[in-house]
Amino acid sequence: MDESEFMAQQFEAHRPHLQAVAYRMLGSVSEAEDAVQESWIRLSRTDTSEVQNLGGWLTTVVARVCLNLLQSRRSRRENPQGVHLPDPIVRTPDDSGPEHDALLADSVGLALLVVLDTLTPAERLAFVLHDMFAVPFDDIAPIVDRSPAAARQLASRARRRLQGAPVPDADLSRQREVVDAFLTAARGGSVEHLVAVLDPDVVLRADVGALPAGASTEVHGREAVAGRVLGFARLARFAHPAVVNGAAGAVAIVQGEMLSVLAVTIRHDRIVEIDILADRDRLAALTVEDFR
Repeated sequence: MDESEFMAQQFEAHRPHLQAVAYRMLGSVSEAEDAVQESWIRLSRTDTSEVQNLGGWLTTVVARVCLNLLQSRRSRRENPQGVHLPDPIVRTPDDSGPEHDALLADSVGLALLVVLDTLTPAERLAFVLHDMFAVPFDDIAPIVDRSPAAARQLASRARRRLQGAPVPDADLSRQREVVDAFLTAARGGSVEHLVAVLDPDVVLRADVGALPAGASTEVHGREAVAGRVLGFARLARFAHPAVVNGAAGAVAIVQGEMLSVLAVTIRHDRIVEIDILADRDRLAALTVEDFR
């Protein structure tokens, strides 16, 4: 085995970890893949003979690439459609492939990614690297061009912003019961039964992409959300059970085409957040064969 083959083998061993870091940083599967690929390009062009910890070096490279992407995204996105959800990671209830396990370690729910999107790029990097991957602040500081103490403050500010994020129930089978009850109520058009499974302060986010204008929305409160859910009742008839970012959810598929992904956050047997992705362009990138 020559040096390039050995380096490629080493990189592939680190790829799941790098993909997990990039996904948490960016909330986008395709951008995470691009960031990981960029780290490979940089590795292939670098003399790493003095690198003692290749995994740490690659994590730093991926983090820098992601930080640049976040800064670029922040400068150009005014979010004209009102709501933009992160990319969901969707699998069938019986699928437990290693690539999903790597992405979903620590139960990174869609709701948490939504809150991470509200952080500044530097805050997100400091929080993700330190709190999710135990990277020391001494290593984070050069990436964000700050002192270790300032990097610690970035993570602390991020932590305070995340305090309001709901901590979901961990029992997946119980989650499934709540989601099934929710879908049954939606199919039956029953506001009463919908309200019964919703938290009083429930939030619904619907991301349909750029068109039609104004269709993407965020709704607060049990009654308002129940009324909006009935507008999606048609999709509920085509719902298939799914695991979305490690939690019970559903996908709506008609004639092999995925029309929506439903992610929910359940706390004390009540739904506290509903995230619906119905952007056809983004859904086209998701695999639907396993749900047929």
